[in-house]
Amino acid sequence: NRRPTVPTTPPTSSASIQDSLRVAFDQWNASALTAQTLWTRFLGRPAIDAVRDARLARLIGHARQHSPLYGELWRGLPAHPALADLPRVAKSTLMASFDTWCTDRSIRLRDVECFLRDGEIGGRFANRYLVWTSSGTTGVPGVFLQDNAALAAYDALVSVQLAQQPAQPPLLHHQPAPARRQRPPHACHAALVAVDNGHFASIASWRRIARAKPWLNLKSISVDLPLAQMVAALDASSPDVIAAYPTVLSLLSDEQAAGRLHLQPTGLWAGGEMLTGSARRRIEQAFACPLHNEYGASECLTIGYGCREGWLHVNADWAILEPVERDGSPTPPGMLSHTVLLTNLANGLQPIIRYDLGDRVRLREGPCACGNPLPAIQIEGRCDDIVTLRAADGAPVCLVPLALTTVIEEAANVHHFQLVQTAPDRLQLRLAAADRRRAGALATRALRAYLAVQGLPRVRVEIARTAPAAGPGNGKMRQVIALRGSD
Repeated sequence: NRRPTVPTTPPTSSASIQDSLRVAFDQWNASALTAQTLWTRFLGRPAIDAVRDARLARLIGHARQHSPLYGELWRGLPAHPALADLPRVAKSTLMASFDTWCTDRSIRLRDVECFLRDGEIGGRFANRYLVWTSSGTTGVPGVFLQDNAALAAYDALVSVQLAQQPAQPPLLHHQPAPARRQRPPHACHAALVAVDNGHFASIASWRRIARAKPWLNLKSISVDLPLAQMVAALDASSPDVIAAYPTVLSLLSDEQAAGRLHLQPTGLWAGGEMLTGSARRRIEQAFACPLHNEYGASECLTIGYGCREGWLHVNADWAILEPVERDGSPTPPGMLSHTVLLTNLANGLQPIIRYDLGDRVRLREGPCACGNPLPAIQIEGRCDDIVTLRAADGAPVCLVPLALTTVIEEAANVHHFQLVQTAPDRLQLRLAAADRRRAGALATRALRAYLAVQGLPRVRVEIARTAPAAGPGNGKMRQVIALRGSD
């Protein structure tokens, strides 16, 4: 697996100079959007709704004129349709019509796929667009391009989120601040622990910033490292901020509490998986600093962010979420939806309009007690398990679910599967019948190699005769399921 090195010296090549100039221009745009967004939200819900409606009208007109796919899907609709009048779209529909979906008519999927094979993670396709790929929890992987306007909007939303977060969560208000040790000279500003061997949104965005702003000294650490090596890498870099999946932060909080990890971060950033209230409290307690929870996807990097009341607030001036039932009718507030439709108001290059995201959400009735005017939701998203296996000496070894799924996807090029722990030293891989022979052999070989690196060479990996089982309701399945009950 190719893992490009994050630059740590100022750019000198002409391409790097162009990157720096581009980022400077993007930063100017992002700063303007940050100020605009903060002002809009200060004015309250009527201003937020007005900005949303104006952006939606522009997006619909742009998609209708420049995307042949949407022009065909919306044929016969009024010139200015309401959002609810537009048909839902699925990832499979967009990917099957990729070339006619993009509003830049020069983009071809075959060229993007060549870039995904050979291009630098965090680099620019056609020297213009960032490319992200999504996992296939619904069986279909996606490819999403982001232009400068979209990236500036995402950067602005992160800035707004940080500006609106309290300095410390209520949990920590009455705790004495720990004595801060002197910062080592090699300390980095922030470290991301993530899947880092593909063009995924988190690592591609991280490396984009790291390449353009080397003075920030941003580090990335592979999530597939054995836990002891991950701990050593974090201790060596001593980051001010740690960004990771909730399952990773949970494991790291255990290491911190046990004294095997010795960090003093000023903040934590979680995303990519569902964060429970109990996990959040345990993580914040171990690190004695606030945890910022973000809700995003490859289709829209920043959809919402958490508040002290345990809700996620949707960036409703930049993204629209519609909780719906199986038949597409709106789900009433307070009820858990069958799925949710996403409209990304920031990306005109690949319009995402009434897109079936697959998450199940519950819209809050009435305003949130935290005072945020944005709509609040609870989400039932990716909730795979941490798998704890038994090494030869009987010691437990914890494995992050996203590391396991990435091993399988990269080795076998399959996205519809389940990995189920059936014993303390046994895993069962469920695949579609057509994938069991060839893909099954590739996946089991890769899993055994990964397990050996983790100190688990005796763990058995078997191919099941049963197919993966989709979750109830929306068809999005849990890909990694741990053993239940005592060993």
